[in-house]
Amino acid sequence: MNLFYNKNGVGDVAFLQLDPAQGEFEYKQYGDVVRITQENDVVGYNIFNASNHLSLDGNGHIKLTPELVDQLQQTLKDAGIEDKLDSDLSPKFVVGYVETKEKHPNADKLSILKVNVGNEELQIVCGAPNVEAGQKVVVAKVGAVMPSGMVIKDAELRGIASSGMVCSMKELDLPNAPKEKGIMVLSDEYQVGQPFFEE
Repeated sequence: MNLFYNKNGVGDVAFLQLDPAQGEFEYKQYGDVVRITQENDVVGYNIFNASNHLSLDGNGHIKLTPELVDQLQQTLKDAGIEDKLDSDLSPKFVVGYVETKEKHPNADKLSILKVNVGNEELQIVCGAPNVEAGQKVVVAKVGAVMPSGMVIKDAELRGIASSGMVCSMKELDLPNAPKEKGIMVLSDEYQVGQPFFEE
């Protein structure tokens, strides 16, 4: 679940994205709220006159807080929409530990990693040439919004399931990112599972 708001560029409209989706959408307006669906699945909402309903601070991708989720839920309810918002507010960029690395059976340049992120172990398909078992790395979990605007989703790469992405400095838009391809390897003082960015 991601919230976007740019009053100067777009006007007083907030966009709540539930699922990244492309293609044909259906729109239904309920007062200040437009419910956006695709094949009967709700994928998002446009909230007009957003500053009347929500405490919004900043522009672009807005960090969701429990208070803001409550305001969004109340805004839907006031508009007569009974949908329940499922909000996972846990950090999306975390420190992971690469437990194992195996060669992808269907692609020479891809590896299958098992990555411990503290509270779970993720299977991630990775194409970085410098990734190895035993490294601490930055993991963008499912639901993370990359600086490029790309949203990380569960995927299948050449027939192998992948949940998340091991990140390079360039992908994280960090200063002085090297030109060579490769993931960012962290030093030992980082704790597995800790947020990489200050949330």
